[in-house]
Amino acid sequence: MQVTYYGHSCFTVSTNGKKILFDPFITYNELAKGKVAAETVEADYIILSHAHVDHIADAVSIAKRTGAKVVANWEIAEWFKKQGVENVHPMNTGGKWNFGDFTVKCVVAQHSSGLPDGSYGGNPMGFIISNNEGSFYYSGDTALTLDMQLIPTWAKLNFAILPIGDNFTMDATDAAACAKMIDCKEIMGVHYDTFGFIKVDAQAANQAFEKVGAKLHLLEIGETRNF
Repeated sequence: MQVTYYGHSCFTVSTNGKKILFDPFITYNELAKGKVAAETVEADYIILSHAHVDHIADAVSIAKRTGAKVVANWEIAEWFKKQGVENVHPMNTGGKWNFGDFTVKCVVAQHSSGLPDGSYGGNPMGFIISNNEGSFYYSGDTALTLDMQLIPTWAKLNFAILPIGDNFTMDATDAAACAKMIDCKEIMGVHYDTFGFIKVDAQAANQAFEKVGAKLHLLEIGETRNF
């Protein structure tokens, strides 16, 4: 599986010839300017962890341009229909669905969720994505929670994508504890440095993961790597 990072919590996973875009927030991310443009990002699927604007800001425009299927909780899916996006698949915590190219299982995320117009954004979620190429876990924005101990009962992970920025989500130490719970050695960090509230010490973050025998990957915006 190949991952391209677009900044904040936005990334694409290419697998089985399909591009899965997660939580697109590019246009309003100052760190992404000059490195990536939302207008050039391709997607076959768009998966949204929750409704906060720093996770869905570019989702409507990219969905309309690409025709990508939007996968999200019920409330977000209904809101997207009202924005003129018809190719949506609603899900909710605990459910799974085989899309043919991969299976999505929705798991617990401890966070909040509100749509840009102030309406209720439904349950925040994490996702386990699995197919013949392997499995990965994207936690979405979340606190550390004992529910993460369930993840390895559902999938043997090739890698995981976890927030490390603190303040709104787990910090690196808690994310490292999550890595241990989910039995995953390869971790890609997200949701850090974008705003003043979530600046991180990269060296300290790396050391937190080293202590649990895991490797933290902090990709540059626009960087692609294989997991």
